[in-house]
Amino acid sequence: MRNIKNYEAQLTALNSKRTALKAKKVRQLGELVVATGADALDANVVAGILLAAMGALDPERKESWHAKGAAFFQGRNKKSRNAIAFDDSGTEPSSNGHQPR
Repeated sequence: MRNIKNYEAQLTALNSKRTALKAKKVRQLGELVVATGADALDANVVAGILLAAMGALDPERKESWHAKGAAFFQGRNKKSRNAIAFDDSGTEPSSNGHQPR
């Protein structure tokens, strides 16, 4: 005899998994903000930076940011563990590493 699938139980399980994945993503983003030191910034500033980054996704800049992010997560660059100042163009300042005020 053929078993009848319980679609409602499967949907409930998938929905539960989706909710858990969303919560994990939010937690990881929060951990990233703290790890980079961006938690010292106002939430509006962080949102503005992210919006500016999304508007400036040319391939060269995106590749540069990708490399810096990979170095941060791999811990290769100890300086990247600190908050890195970026100028308005999204590139790291060439001076002593601090953005002028």
